[in-house]
Amino acid sequence: MIDEIQVRDVALIREASLAPSRGLTVLTGETGAGKTALVSAVKLLIGERADSSTVREGAKGAEVRGRLFPADPEADELVVVRKVSADGRSRATINGAMASVSELARAVGPLVELCGQHEYQALLKPAEHGRILDAWADLDAGVASEYRRALEEARTASETLEALRAQASASNAQLEEARFALQQIEAVNPQGGEYEEVRDWLARAEHAEVLARNSHGAADALSGDGGALDALNAAISLIDEAARADEGLAPFATSLRETCFVVEDVARDMAGYCDSIDFDGESLAAAQERMGALTGLMRSFGPTMEAVFERWDAAAALVGLVNDADDRIARAEAALAQAEEALGSAARAYNEAREEASPRLAAAVNEVLGRLEMGTASVVCTVSPLPRASWSAQGSAAVAFAFKPGASVQPRPLARIASGGEISRVMLAVKVALGAKDGTETLIFDEVDAGVGGSTANALAAVLAELAESHQVITITHLAQVAVLADAHYAVTKTGGDAPETLLSPLEGEARVAEVARLLSGTTTETSLAHARELLG
Repeated sequence: MIDEIQVRDVALIREASLAPSRGLTVLTGETGAGKTALVSAVKLLIGERADSSTVREGAKGAEVRGRLFPADPEADELVVVRKVSADGRSRATINGAMASVSELARAVGPLVELCGQHEYQALLKPAEHGRILDAWADLDAGVASEYRRALEEARTASETLEALRAQASASNAQLEEARFALQQIEAVNPQGGEYEEVRDWLARAEHAEVLARNSHGAADALSGDGGALDALNAAISLIDEAARADEGLAPFATSLRETCFVVEDVARDMAGYCDSIDFDGESLAAAQERMGALTGLMRSFGPTMEAVFERWDAAAALVGLVNDADDRIARAEAALAQAEEALGSAARAYNEAREEASPRLAAAVNEVLGRLEMGTASVVCTVSPLPRASWSAQGSAAVAFAFKPGASVQPRPLARIASGGEISRVMLAVKVALGAKDGTETLIFDEVDAGVGGSTANALAAVLAELAESHQVITITHLAQVAVLADAHYAVTKTGGDAPETLLSPLEGEARVAEVARLLSGTTTETSLAHARELLG
C-alpha cells in the first residue's frame, strides 16, 4: 500500500507530493493538465524502464520517492527512490541500499498494478489468467499445491534417470581410464593418515644412529658422573652453608633444588627414548617400499593423498555405475513412471477444479459488468488441457479470458477486441470479484471512465467504492460521481506561460466543492455548486 509519493522533475511536474488514502483516492483536472505524469512517476517506482524523455525539460534529472507498507504485518516498510538523469541513466535504492531496476520490479511491482494502458494490463497476459482463477477459487493451497509438488517430483525423477543414462553411456576411454585408476589405487590400498605415519616413522628410522647417540649423550651429560646434576648439587651445598650466615641466600638453594627435579626428569626421558630406538633393517626396507608405493600414487593421481582418495571414489563410482547400470536405470524408470502417474492424477484433479470454477468466476465478473451497464458484453473463462510436454508450474491446462462485446459475437482474446476503456472496466470487474483474494494491494486506474456517462457513471463510481473496501484504489477520473465518493481528492492543474508546470493539490471543503462543480458542468455556477454540495453531502 502506498503511503506517500514525492515527485520531482518528471514530465511537467517540478515538485509534487501525493499521500493517497487507504481506500479511494481520485485525481481530477482539465484535459492536458498532466495527470498521466503521476502515472509515469508510479511506473518508475515499480521498475518500468525510463529514458531521458521522463525528465522535465531543463532539469538535470527526475526523482521519485515512495514509501509503501506491505499488507503482511511482519514485512518491513519499503522506502524506494528512483532517479533518472537527463542522459537517461537510472539509479534506484530500496531502504537506502542500491538496487537494480529488476530488483525494484520484484520488490515493488507485485504491490502496485496499473490498470488502463494495454501494456500494463495483467489481464492481457495469458499467464496471469490461471493465477487469477486459482486465487478466486482458493485452489493454491489445495489441488494447485499438490500438482506443483507432483510436477517437481516428476521433474526430479526424470533428471535422475537422464543422469544415470548419461553416466552409463560414458565413453570407452573414460571407462578404461577409471578402471585403470581403480586397479592401480586398490593394488596399493592406501589408508587414511597412512602416508603421514610412514613418513614420520622413516624420518626417525633413517636417523636412528644420530637419535640414539645424541639422546644417550644428553642423558649422560645431565645425570652421569660429573654431569649437570652433580654440579647443581655441589652448588646447593655451598649455598646452604653460606645461608647459615645469611638467610637471604636460602631461596637460591630452593630454586636450584627445583631445577634438579626438572633435570632428573629430562635425563630419565632421554634414557628411555634411547632405549626405545630399535629400527631393524627389514622394517626399514618395508617402510621405504611402502613410501615408494604411496608416493607413486600421488605422482599419478595426486598431487596429494586427498586427491588420490577423491580419484579413487570417482573411479569406483563410475565403474560401479556402469557395472550395475541396467539395474539402476530400471529402478529409475520405475520411479519416473510412478511419479508421472501421480502427476497425472494431480493434473486431472487440478483441471477439474479449474473447469468447475471457471464458469462461476465468469458469472461473478459478468455480474459486475452488468452493474457497469456494459449491455450484453461478457467475459468467458475457458480451461483447455495441455499436452504433457507443455505442463509447467502454471498448470496442466491453459486458462484464458475472452471478451464478448455482444451476445451474438464470438468471444475473442481481450487484447484483440476490447478498447482501453473496456479492458479497464473488465479489469475492474475482475478485481471486484477477487476482492481480498487478490495479491495486489494498490490499483491505479487510468481510462476506466473513458466514454462513460449518465447512469453508467453512477454504477462505475459505486463499483470503484466497493473495490476500495478491499484495495487501495487510485483513479484518474473526469466523473463527478466518482470524485464525490473518494476518501482523498487531489486536483491536477497546469500553469500557463512559456514554462508550464503541473501542480498537484489536495482538495477539501469549498475547494473540493468547486472542483466537483467543474466536473459536473465545466464551470462553477451557483447551480453546479449546489449540485456538488448535494452529491458531497
